[in-house]
Amino acid sequence: MIPSEWSQPNSLLARLGLHRRELRAWAMYDWANSAFVLVIVTALFPIFYQKVTAANLHPETATTYFGWATTIVLALVAVLSPILGALADFLGWRKRMLAVSLLVGVIPTGCMVFLQRGDWIPALVLFALGNLGLASSFVFYDSLLPHIAGPKEMDRVSGAGYALGYLGSGLLLALNILWIQSPGFWGIPDSETATRLSFLSVALWWLLFSIPTFRGISEPPSQIEADERRGMDAMKVTFQRLRETFMDFRGAYRQAFLFLLAALVYSDGIGTIIRMAALYASTRGLPQEDVILAILLVQFLGVPFSFLFGGLAGFIGAKRSILVGLAVYTLTTIVAYSMDSVAEFYVLAILVATVQGGTQALTRSLFASMIPRHRTSEFFGFYSVCDKLAGILGPMVFTLLIALTGSSQIAILSVSVFFVGGAVLLMLVDVEEGKREAKRAEEKMLGIGT
Repeated sequence: MIPSEWSQPNSLLARLGLHRRELRAWAMYDWANSAFVLVIVTALFPIFYQKVTAANLHPETATTYFGWATTIVLALVAVLSPILGALADFLGWRKRMLAVSLLVGVIPTGCMVFLQRGDWIPALVLFALGNLGLASSFVFYDSLLPHIAGPKEMDRVSGAGYALGYLGSGLLLALNILWIQSPGFWGIPDSETATRLSFLSVALWWLLFSIPTFRGISEPPSQIEADERRGMDAMKVTFQRLRETFMDFRGAYRQAFLFLLAALVYSDGIGTIIRMAALYASTRGLPQEDVILAILLVQFLGVPFSFLFGGLAGFIGAKRSILVGLAVYTLTTIVAYSMDSVAEFYVLAILVATVQGGTQALTRSLFASMIPRHRTSEFFGFYSVCDKLAGILGPMVFTLLIALTGSSQIAILSVSVFFVGGAVLLMLVDVEEGKREAKRAEEKMLGIGT
C-alpha cells in the first residue's frame, strides 16, 4: 500500500520533487555520482589518458585499448546486474550492495591521483573498476525510487535527481578547470598535477555527498514470495527468481518488456550523442575549449530542464514527455549533420540540454512504475542490461558507419533512426496495463488474496 503521506503537498519543493527528507536524501546520490560521469568518463580523464598515461602508445592503439576497457566493464556489469539485484531483493541488502558498489568505484578513482606518464595499464584498470562500481551502484540506487516515492511523485523525484546531478557535477568540473588553467593561483605546481587532483576530488565528492543517501533512507524490507521461506539458500532463490522473471517478461510483464525494448533502442541514440559528441565536434574542426564549454553549458542548462520535464510529465504523462524528448533529439541529429561552425555547435548543445536529463529521468521513473516493488533491484538489473547494451551498440554503429562511408556527418544523421524506432516502440506500450500487470504479478507471487 502507498502511504497517504506520499500525496504531494502544494509547495515549491513538492513541484520539484524534493518535499520530504528521504526524497532529498535519494536525489543527493545523483549529485554525488554524476561527478564521476562528467569529469572521469566525459571531460578530463580521456584527455589525460591520451596525453599522459598512454603518451608512449600510438594514438590509435591507445584509443583501441580504452574502447576495449570500456566495453569489457559494461559487458561485465550487464551480466552481474540482474544476479546482484535479485540477491539484494531477497536478502534486503539494497543499501549494503549500494555501499559496496560505492567503495568499488570511489577507491580506484581516488588512486588515479598517483598515475604517471606511461602508466596506461594501471590507468585502464582504475578506470574500469571505477566504472564497474558506478554502474553497479545504479542498480541499487534506482531500485530505491519506488520505495521512497509514490506513483504520482516518481517522475518529479527522478527528474530532481538528474537536475541535482547536472548541477553538482557541473560545479565540480568548473572548479577542476580553474585548477588546470591557473594551477599557480591555487598553489598547485602544474596543470598535470591539477588534473590528478581533480580525479581525487571526484572520489571525495562522490563519497562525501553519498552520506545523506545512507543516513536519510531506510532499508526497504525483503518480502518472501509464496513459494519461498526464510533460511533458503540465497543464491538458489536468486537464480530461481531470475528464471521466473525471464520467462514472464513476454507474459506477466509484457508491457514492461516492451518498454525495455523501446528504451534500449532510443537509449542507443542518447548514448551515442553523449559519448560521441566531443569526437564528432573534433572531426568538424571545432576548438577543444569550445567543446568543453559546450559540455558545461549542457550541465547547467540541464538543471532547470530536468525539473521542467518532471513537471511536464505531471500534465501530459511520462510516456508523452519522453516522446517530446525523442522528437527534439531527432531534430538535434539534423542540426548536427549540417553543423559547420562553433555557433551551431552551441545550438546543438542547447538542444541536447533541453531533453537529455528529462528523457533519461522519465525513462527511469516510468519503468519503476511498471515493476513489482519487492523485486525492484532485480528488475533494475535487467534495466541496467539494456542501458549497458545501449552504451555499446550505439557508439559501435556510429563508428562502423564512419568506417564504411568515410563521413561522420552520415554517421551522426543515422542516429535519428534510433530515436524514431524507439518512439514507434514506445507508442505501442500501454503504461496503465503495465502497472496493472505489475500489481497482479506481485499479488500472485506474495500470495495476497489467495
